[in-house]
Amino acid sequence: MTIQRNLHGKAALVTGGSRGIGAATALRLARDGADVALTYVRGEEAAEEVVRAVEAQGRRAVALRADAADATQSAGAVTRAAEALGGLDVLVNNAGVGVLGPLETLTDEDVDRVLAVNVRGVFVTSRAAAGRMGAGGRIITIGTCMAQRVPGPGGTLYATSKSALVGLTKALARELGGRGITANVVHPGPTDTDMNPATGPTAAAQAAMTAVGRFGTAEEVASMVSYLAGPEAAYVTGAEFAVDGGHAA
Repeated sequence: MTIQRNLHGKAALVTGGSRGIGAATALRLARDGADVALTYVRGEEAAEEVVRAVEAQGRRAVALRADAADATQSAGAVTRAAEALGGLDVLVNNAGVGVLGPLETLTDEDVDRVLAVNVRGVFVTSRAAAGRMGAGGRIITIGTCMAQRVPGPGGTLYATSKSALVGLTKALARELGGRGITANVVHPGPTDTDMNPATGPTAAAQAAMTAVGRFGTAEEVASMVSYLAGPEAAYVTGAEFAVDGGHAA
């Protein structure tokens, strides 16, 4: 069987790519032919494991330490990725943080941190990447099912930050469409990762909120990202894609 490698010759940056959805995305993009840079804040060894797995598929890879809360580091990661890979065609804004809890318990520091990573960080990396992309460029941002449906209390700050990415994505699509660059957002539902395992204490309740009654996998989310990064999605932009098992249904 011939494997179709729709991203052959492309260079991609995945922020927060050392674990979970980010790691699965880096591996899927590599499987589909892309060279991949990924950022991490902690867990250098985990990031290097992803690099080795990408290289085992015959693609180039590099791990870059960069805190998405720091605008200088965020922009610098784009520059370093493009220099290491010889350009940049795909940006996957995956790095994010979540602070959940009753509204009255959320501190100003919580607000600043979440908005710095989830909103400003995405804006800065997207701005920097757009300056390096030509026709065929792709900006794909990982949102959350809570941007489409908040099923209960405690998610005010997180939902606020991720909902902002919908507006950013639509605006990027309008601003960059004339240059042949697309922008889309993917909303994962409950997804089995080390941060939110399908065996965790709230897993059963989360699974029950979906139409299919289960957690998704990081690979299922990565599959959608890879489609949006490829040539078949050239006419898809400014859109939201729920990979959520019917959480928003």
